[in-house]
Amino acid sequence: MKGPVLGAPGALLVIISGPSGVGKDTIIAAMRRLPGASAYHYVVTCTTRAPRPGEVNGIDYRFLAMDAFARMREESGFLEWAEVHGNSYGTPRDSVRAALANGRHAVLKIDVQGAATVKREVPDALLIFLTPPSTEELFSRLRARGTESDHELEIRQRNAMAELARRDDYDHVVENRTGEVDRTAARIVEIVEAEHGSHADRRLRV
Repeated sequence: MKGPVLGAPGALLVIISGPSGVGKDTIIAAMRRLPGASAYHYVVTCTTRAPRPGEVNGIDYRFLAMDAFARMREESGFLEWAEVHGNSYGTPRDSVRAALANGRHAVLKIDVQGAATVKREVPDALLIFLTPPSTEELFSRLRARGTESDHELEIRQRNAMAELARRDDYDHVVENRTGEVDRTAARIVEIVEAEHGSHADRRLRV
């Protein structure tokens, strides 16, 4: 893997985190529909977990076999990677570099572990944490998904509480209120554009 490269002036590395069930995928889908969406590149995370019903390889995630994931990890192909809920997840470094070099904001959807790792590597990364209206609402959303066993659900709920405790590590916290997806997406874009305007000459090294 070659050494660090500089992004175009003003291009931001945006991290969106939050506990399972908070609605990260739904918010990102809404962001894609907003005006100015071409200024953003949504980096597709690699994972070793199996696809859920309706998920498309290369769009929702890049689904990799364990040996393929291990090879990328050994070759420093990930900006960050972590084990989450028994599966491996990683952010492909080249996708981030390509977006920033082209002057687009690179948006990562990663957990709090990954966010901390990226912040160490790229101190000027913009961290945004999505929070639910309440833990009761969050747990209700998790149960309604019906994608986990009782044991897996218990683990996700326990991890969610630990993740919520890390919200103060982030630059901005945005509440994803039930039924207000478009408002939440617009608020995130507003934050990114404000940061872009105040750091128009910044060139990130990734």
